[in-house]
Amino acid sequence: MSSIIDGKQLAETIKEEIAAEVKILKEQGHKIPHLAAVLVGANPASQVYVRNKVRSCEQVGFESTLIRKDDSITEEELLEIIHELNTDEDVDGFIVQLPLPNHINEENITLAIDPKKDVDGFHPMNFGRMAQGLPSYLPATPFGIMQMLDRYNIETEGKTCVVIGRSNIVGTPISILLSRKAKPGNATVILCHSRTKNLQEYTLKADIIVAAIGRANFVTADMVKEGAVIIDVGINRVDDATRKRGYRLAGDVDYAGVEAKSSMITPVPGGVGPMTVTSLLMNTLKACKGEVYS
Repeated sequence: MSSIIDGKQLAETIKEEIAAEVKILKEQGHKIPHLAAVLVGANPASQVYVRNKVRSCEQVGFESTLIRKDDSITEEELLEIIHELNTDEDVDGFIVQLPLPNHINEENITLAIDPKKDVDGFHPMNFGRMAQGLPSYLPATPFGIMQMLDRYNIETEGKTCVVIGRSNIVGTPISILLSRKAKPGNATVILCHSRTKNLQEYTLKADIIVAAIGRANFVTADMVKEGAVIIDVGINRVDDATRKRGYRLAGDVDYAGVEAKSSMITPVPGGVGPMTVTSLLMNTLKACKGEVYS
C-alpha cells in the first residue's frame, strides 16, 4: 500500500510558517506582503482559483487586491492595469489569471508584467533565471511539487524521472528543476509528451513520474514500475451522474489502479493543487523581502 503525499496538509503547514513570518514583519514595523490578482471574465475554474488565493492571503496575514473585469475588456485596457500594478509600490507581486479571452494575446500580457512582480514565474526573465540556476520566482505548480519532494524526503538524486507533458506552466519547468544541480534535483529526466512513441517504455523505467498531460486516468498500472513515486498534476472533470454536481474530479493518473504499485502518490483533489496557491504566497513573501531581485 502506498503512502499519500498530502498536499492539503503540507500547504496548511507552510501557510502557518508564512503567517508566523508575517507576524514578525508586522511586529518589527516592516511592510506587509501584498498580492494582487486580475480576473477577466467569468471562467468558473478561474473564479475558484482566485477565490482560494484571496482566502489564502487572509489566512497568512497578507494584503490582497482583486481586480475583476468583464471579458469585453480590450488588450490595451488590460495592459494599462498591468502598468498601474507594475508601478504601484505597495503591490509586491501580482498575477493575471489565465486563460484570457481569445481577443487578448496572453504572451503580450505575460511580457508586460514586471519580472520583479511576476510571482507566477511565467515571464521569460524568471524562466531563464530558473533554467540557469539563478534566484528567480519559480512557476507556482512546479515550485509546489519541489516543496513536496523536499518535505517528504523523496530522493531525486540519480533517480530516473519521467515527466509527461511539456507545457511552459508545468512540464517543461519541472523537468528543468528536477535536473538542476540542487536538492531536490540531480535527477535524470525524460520529458515525454503527446508525440512520444512507446511511452510505456519510458514510464516503466521511472523512479518518479510527474503526470501533467491533462487527460483523465491517462497513466495506468501497467505503465508504472513497482515502488515508483507518482506526482499527479491533472485536474480533470469527469461526468458522473451519481454526483450532485454531475461530475467528479480525476487526475491524470488512474489512482485506483496505480496506488497499489506506487510507494508514494498524490491524490486528486488534495495533492498538488493546494500547493500551487501556497507557492504563490511563498513567491510573494520573497518579493516583499527583495530576495530575488535585490
